[in-house]
Amino acid sequence: MLEHSQEIIDLREAYAAAQAQIAQLEAERLAQQRTDQLTGALMVPAFRVDATVELERARRSGAPLALILFEVDGLRALSAVHGATNVDGAVQALAALLRRGPSGRIVGRTGPGELAVMLPGTATVTALATARRVLANFAETVIPGLTGVTASAGVANAPGGIQLDALIAVAGGYLETAKSAGGGRVQGADRGVTDTLVMPPGTVIDAIARSLGHRDAYTGHDADSVVTLAENVATGMGLEVPQIAQVRTAALLHDIGKVAIPDSILHKPTKLDASEWALMREHPVIGERMLRAITGLDDVAQIVRHEHERWDGGGYPDGLTSDAIPVGSRILLACDAYNAMTSDRPYRTAMPRDEALGELHRRAGSQFDPRVAEVLIGHF
Repeated sequence: MLEHSQEIIDLREAYAAAQAQIAQLEAERLAQQRTDQLTGALMVPAFRVDATVELERARRSGAPLALILFEVDGLRALSAVHGATNVDGAVQALAALLRRGPSGRIVGRTGPGELAVMLPGTATVTALATARRVLANFAETVIPGLTGVTASAGVANAPGGIQLDALIAVAGGYLETAKSAGGGRVQGADRGVTDTLVMPPGTVIDAIARSLGHRDAYTGHDADSVVTLAENVATGMGLEVPQIAQVRTAALLHDIGKVAIPDSILHKPTKLDASEWALMREHPVIGERMLRAITGLDDVAQIVRHEHERWDGGGYPDGLTSDAIPVGSRILLACDAYNAMTSDRPYRTAMPRDEALGELHRRAGSQFDPRVAEVLIGHF
């Protein structure tokens, strides 16, 4: 009987040990699914999950939060000259520097040579200093088979309510400009901070527009058409040169808030239902928040926020009427509407030009500012 009892105990212990081993193997398997094997950083899906949680926490608490995108400069050229193995060493070295930071930061590998770092509780000025320090350390790191390798960085802060895709788009815009300036630089903006590495507004505009175009080629092409129309109408209405420049910039970036809209809605081949439309209507507010985070773009941000206000007050997000709507927003509404009517959409074909101009005339005084509609029609 005692021997039988001992056998049962042994079996239970063996079973418990096997269960523990299975649990450990499962944990390792899940960790491997979340983690990039080359760098030890999170892979994109896992990074997005963790980063979204931190964004929501920052929104609720009002705490600062920053995102930095790092990229090894000239990755393709380095691979062609030195081989993929040596270049992998550069990416590993950069990731190692990022993972040495304080606990709480989230590090993800978001591209072949790109790494993202989310810094909860970190203001933009501190994130800029962090990025500079990392780049300086990386430039001094000995990487077998490589010499003189540099990296660039783009820094963005997270105003309340911004979505992850929008935050990445802003940081990506700064990163693109840092790279185009010769690499080895960090670019970002923080109110009240003077830094020779902070990019001028005109440069970040182009960088963010490129970032939006990379995500959605259709939206990028659409923006180009609206820019030309809006600039011509602003000029025809006799606006001052600074106002015309603001209208042009707003037209270039008027859809930037759509980076936070899911692709399933943005590219839906049929008309949106009520819940999808409610989400789509958020993009002007999201765009305003993104642009206000960039020094020098407050006036442009206001134009973008009100681009869907109607002359009769039936628009959104604030239901403004007539002259209470910024003139730049009134110009954008008409030019964007005309462009939409005369362009193919997933759910309908383009309208003939004369018919679209007739619609502008018919809706003048209700949807559109009559003066804007008159100048836009006269342009053709």
